[in-house]
Amino acid sequence: MPATLDEAAQPGARVKVKFNGQELGGYLLDRIAESDAGHTLVPLHKVVSPVRVLTPALAELAGKVAARYAGTVSDVLRVAVPPRVARLEKELTADGILAANPPAAGAEAEKPEPHETLVPSTTGIWSRYANGAAFLKHLGAGESPRAVLSALQGFGPDGWPALLAGAVAAVRASGRGAVVVVPDYRDLDRVEEALAGLLPREDIARLAADDGPTPRYRSYLRLLTGSAGVAVGTRSAAYAPVHNLGLVVCWDDGDDLHIEQRSPYAHTREVLLLRAEQEGAACLLAAHTRSTELQRLVESGWARPVEAGRPEVRRTVPRVVNTADSFEQERDPLARIARLPGAAWRAAKEGLERGPVLVQVARSGYAPSLVCDSCREPAGCPACSGPLAVAGAAGSSAVPQCRWCSAPAPAWRCSHCSSPRLRRAATGVLRTAEELGRAFPGKPVVTSSGDQVKASVPDTQALVVATVGAEPVAAGGYAAALLLDGDSLLRRENLRAGEDAVRRWFNAAALVKPAPEGGLVVITADDTAGVGALLRWDAGGYARRELSLRKELQLPPAVRIASVTGGRTAVGHFTDAIEQQLARQGMSLRAAGPAPLLLTDARAARGEAGEDVRTLLFIPYAQAAEATRVMRAVKAAAAARRSDDPVQLRLDGVDVL
Repeated sequence: MPATLDEAAQPGARVKVKFNGQELGGYLLDRIAESDAGHTLVPLHKVVSPVRVLTPALAELAGKVAARYAGTVSDVLRVAVPPRVARLEKELTADGILAANPPAAGAEAEKPEPHETLVPSTTGIWSRYANGAAFLKHLGAGESPRAVLSALQGFGPDGWPALLAGAVAAVRASGRGAVVVVPDYRDLDRVEEALAGLLPREDIARLAADDGPTPRYRSYLRLLTGSAGVAVGTRSAAYAPVHNLGLVVCWDDGDDLHIEQRSPYAHTREVLLLRAEQEGAACLLAAHTRSTELQRLVESGWARPVEAGRPEVRRTVPRVVNTADSFEQERDPLARIARLPGAAWRAAKEGLERGPVLVQVARSGYAPSLVCDSCREPAGCPACSGPLAVAGAAGSSAVPQCRWCSAPAPAWRCSHCSSPRLRRAATGVLRTAEELGRAFPGKPVVTSSGDQVKASVPDTQALVVATVGAEPVAAGGYAAALLLDGDSLLRRENLRAGEDAVRRWFNAAALVKPAPEGGLVVITADDTAGVGALLRWDAGGYARRELSLRKELQLPPAVRIASVTGGRTAVGHFTDAIEQQLARQGMSLRAAGPAPLLLTDARAARGEAGEDVRTLLFIPYAQAAEATRVMRAVKAAAAARRSDDPVQLRLDGVDVL
């Protein structure tokens, strides 16, 4: 450590070092008096900033996340610590608005005054759920309970944002901080608004990459200095440096937006679970449904379920009708083949007299997939074999276009029967909106999909057509909802297709008014288990059934899973190295593969050739710690060799199967 940098170079500061002729950035973790490296040391090159952005707790958490996902600490910190904005650090060092009352070194943040007038109102909402009032009581007493919440309503003053805000207000009343993580910006806006109704605005720090580097870094510094005690945001907010953390909250953990798309592909839920254990904080995992991972936590006793009793469910949720049941089939024999059965049409017509009606469809665009009119084979792009679709905002283009490489296919012919004729295999949101506009003349039609997602709609008589996950919120709730294309969601080639479809159905149905107020949901799907769960409003029962089946088959989350993807030779060498090291310790893992993969969109667009394969390794929880340590070591050795054919290693990737 050069004497000139002695004062600025403190643990947690950003630094630059010279390594192998390069100048690399990093963080200073610790300083010791002597080195036992046994080699000549080089001086620290530069201190980028004296601000200690990496706290000891965050460094420890990054190490645990990297170990769990067989990744590197640097990859975790790339997500956890936002990019530096020097101007904000100047405000910080000048005792500006970021640090009006910074806590002394080693001191805890000042405890806020209890919100005595606000806690009873939030307790009233929580008391509708079994174990709800007790959960808030323990939070307010400074304890650390762990709960899995099945929220009923998705709109209005009693919706799920009010429930989360009530839990945060309770933990702030005990003098502790909180972290709330949601999937996207629409949920973030709603939770932030609910929190602002119970807490001072200056106590809330918003962390979202979509807001830009300056607002994000400002919020990070406010949390770092203790001027804010509540962090709310998307994935990276799970690492927020909140002082005296008392509660971590994750909303809708089944949403794939919670999965980090960069190495080591950590899931927000797992990061928050590790953090709750590390810092002794309470944990609240909430959603309208219950994922199989959360069901495993409930069955193991790690968390307690917080769910409403049947009388409260009947008062709060809408009535659900399935057009595929025997009663509806007798009334409408063509309901099974019609995209908009008679029951759905009647529900939309009657619902439009009372307010907005939601129509959920599976696909965006106008005609998102085409098939041969003669043999019904999927139409593929002549250039990259990608799927063809009708182009144009409303299917106006007469020339089909590839969804992968965007190349037009004016002279397409079927590779199986040589027919030049195409037909639509699926109807997208724009085509659905067009058809409904003709079916209900004079009624406005609003669409929400793709890059035109709407956060909310007014309480007016209108048809709102949205793709799954893009449903806007009506302040007073929808009068009715039509859940179309259910069988398309269930036919996806994915282990979690059923679980994900049920989650999306519940999320849409929770936006509809209660049955006593005329709320009605019509679903068009044949699956008895998933649809039955929605008819009974029994998300917990569906999760129990799914988990029991996966335990029987030894599939995730009954076991952990590692996927190794890459070239056939590279994957073979990588998995052989893992198996050899585990065999030396008397361990072996069940493997599946290597199996060939379809050419990815990105590779096809670049015109790359070659076949990728994937091998799956199933890891019992008793062997998980040692197995991930071995995988991490093999991955590091492979990276050091700088192979021309690298492999991708992912652990617990819910989107892999």
